[in-house]
Amino acid sequence: MNQIKRLCLLFGLLIGTASAATGQVESQQLTSEHIADNVLGIPATRDVRIYLPPGYDKSERNYPVVYFLHTFFENADTFFTQQQGHMPFERAFAAGRLDELIIVTADFNTPAGGSLFTNSPVTGRWRDFLVEELVPFVDEHYRTRNERASRAIIGYQAGGYGAIRIASRHPDVFGVVYAMHPVATGFGHTLMQSRPNWATLGNARSVADLEGDFLSLIFTAIYQANLPNPDKPPLYFDPPATRIDTKLVIDPALTDQLQDSFFLERQVGRFADNLKSLIAFKFDWGRHDGNQDHVYSNQFYTRKLNEYGIPHEAEEYNGGWGDKTFDAGGRIATDVIPFLATHLTFGETE
Repeated sequence: MNQIKRLCLLFGLLIGTASAATGQVESQQLTSEHIADNVLGIPATRDVRIYLPPGYDKSERNYPVVYFLHTFFENADTFFTQQQGHMPFERAFAAGRLDELIIVTADFNTPAGGSLFTNSPVTGRWRDFLVEELVPFVDEHYRTRNERASRAIIGYQAGGYGAIRIASRHPDVFGVVYAMHPVATGFGHTLMQSRPNWATLGNARSVADLEGDFLSLIFTAIYQANLPNPDKPPLYFDPPATRIDTKLVIDPALTDQLQDSFFLERQVGRFADNLKSLIAFKFDWGRHDGNQDHVYSNQFYTRKLNEYGIPHEAEEYNGGWGDKTFDAGGRIATDVIPFLATHLTFGETE
């Protein structure tokens, strides 16, 4: 390429970047009656962020809404600050690849790092918070298209898990679902109860004692969501296993209860009709995830969905854990946005 062509290309890129309109992110707080009912003292007032597209203030139209669910140890701001997740959307708006829409995030964090978007007597009713409080709040205060055909739920990692879990229970609220690299879709290679540090969990006097121990926090969050026991301080869950000397002793009944409540694969039959009624359903995962349990479980999950005749798309891509997501060439730009453009309703429904 000669120098003149290089300069012309650079000038074109600068003009394109400068002319791309930007939206605004509004900060809100929502006090939840559903979350207030928890035994850990988790604050019921949650941060909410609403991204309004560039044309919002200049129009009177109603917009589709995308609810984005974060993963462990993140909050309502992470998507817009560290990840800059709205930028691929703005580039798509400017390029005409996607009509404008609203994006909503909220803080689903708990002292152990995450709520798993699950109703629990220990941590609160997080699914009810999203469906019965957050969605009506957004529809009441913003110009939204108040219908499932124009409402999508997406997320990544634990948030991808939450997107599938909630959509399977509320297809009347969310018609379109995309889960990026979801966790807990099913069984992996590794024995699940061999992962936590049972000595650390057994000696903890509060969740604060687990700080810095990633797996102990993650499994505390999982157990508080799926094996909650409000009468069992300090961690408030029934342990499905314990380690006596060097031997791992597993409680079969609690393990069965945990798997039924936690693994999406175990819930396919119960929610098959709901999943079949979704307008569009897709999930993906990176082939080179350092934890191959995620790869194995997602492969198994798509086969399980097929066994029940549930329409969906599933893609294993050439990537790893946490990469190829938010950058210019990441999955939001290359896959999520085209998926939304194809399946969300932006104009009047027929």
